[in-house]
Amino acid sequence: MGKLISEKYAAWEQECESRFQKLKHNEEKLNRIFIGIYGLQDELSPEVQDKDVTVRRADLNREIKSLISYAVGCLFGRYSVDTRGLCYAGGEWDERKYKTIIPVADNVLTICDDNYFENDLTARVIDFVAKVYGEDTLEDNLKFIADALGGKGSPREVLRNYLLTGFFADHCRIYQKRPIYWLFSSGKKHGFKALVYMHRWKKTTVATVRTNYVHEMQERYRTQLSLLDDQIQQAAANDLVKLKKRQEKLTAQLAEINAYEEKLHHLADMMQSIDLDDGVKVNYAKFADILEKIK
Repeated sequence: MGKLISEKYAAWEQECESRFQKLKHNEEKLNRIFIGIYGLQDELSPEVQDKDVTVRRADLNREIKSLISYAVGCLFGRYSVDTRGLCYAGGEWDERKYKTIIPVADNVLTICDDNYFENDLTARVIDFVAKVYGEDTLEDNLKFIADALGGKGSPREVLRNYLLTGFFADHCRIYQKRPIYWLFSSGKKHGFKALVYMHRWKKTTVATVRTNYVHEMQERYRTQLSLLDDQIQQAAANDLVKLKKRQEKLTAQLAEINAYEEKLHHLADMMQSIDLDDGVKVNYAKFADILEKIK
């Protein structure tokens, strides 16, 4: 029988609330003691405001985003559902740590605005939820995740949109503008996006992204545009607006990715490695032309 994330969250929320109330009680108890010692009963109050308690309560939106971040970490091998704590942050790779979720072999997770790759990040996160919590509760769990994230569309559409437009910004905020997952991005049209894990960076990483994913994405855009041309020729008048709007979008995305491919080509030929000892800021700057700007 699968597990419901909603039930796991409810238990976590209760645990956090219990810890919060216990600490608040203890802090107020200490305040009363010190107020009594120094005779400050007329000047100070022992009560502690919730915002001043030094542990935080559960927050559904934050916890669900943390779960997604953990899933991404598992897909890169930074974490494993089979092993406690940090599994890989450089050094020697131990494949024995990964049984339930097998990390992506080439360290590339594409993020698409549609189902262009059957194993893109959206599909892999959904697979993570199915494997960890159970196939029979998958739809309930995806709905719970989507409701927590907010947004329009089906649960899968909400998840896809968050991964496409929100995940990296949240990751940068949590890591204080020193991301460990780096976002290859062609630009605002979302022509191409893919995450890589900096601790698994190789001097061939840019070439891998360009050859195995960008070229494939270019071909898929061309195929889609060719199909749209045929559909537009045969479409009824009431379908034309929608089809032409999609045609305009794909044309813009193809133009964007074509320009991006040229930038990748230049850096791929350089085969640049990184030195983890230099830190994120120095290393990220080496690839500023092809990575998402950190805001």
